[in-house]
Amino acid sequence: MPLPTVISRGIWEKLLSEARKTPGIECCGLLGGRGGRVTSIYPAPNHLESATDYEITAPELFRLIREIRGAGEQLVGIYHSHPTTENRPSVRDVERAHYPDVAYVIVSPRDAVPNPVRAFSIRDSVVAELRLEIV
Repeated sequence: MPLPTVISRGIWEKLLSEARKTPGIECCGLLGGRGGRVTSIYPAPNHLESATDYEITAPELFRLIREIRGAGEQLVGIYHSHPTTENRPSVRDVERAHYPDVAYVIVSPRDAVPNPVRAFSIRDSVVAELRLEIV
C-alpha cells in the first residue's frame, strides 16, 4: 500500500482546525483513504490531555479503525499536533511508530509556521519526510 502523498485542501484545513481547537493540548486522530490519497479525517480524544504527548485509547483506536473500514477506506495515516515545538517527529514519536505502513502527519497550530502540515514515513526508527500534494 503506498503511503499517502495527496491530500485535499479541505482535509488539510480540517487538520489545522483540529490543532487550533485546543492549542495547549496535542490533538490526534486517524486518516482514512486509498491509493496514496487521504480522503477522511477521524479525530480522537487525546487521553493524556498533554501539550507534549498524545494517546488514543485502545477501544477508541479499534472503533475508529472499524469506522474507516466501514467507509470502504484503509488506515493511511495517524496525525497529531505539536503545539509548541517543530512539527517533525520527536524521539518519542519515533519510538511509538508501531504502524510502518502509514504516514505520520504532524500539525502545527502556530500561525508563523511555513509548513504547518507535514507527513513522515517512520519505519525501523528511520524517518523520511513525505512530500504532500494539496489538491
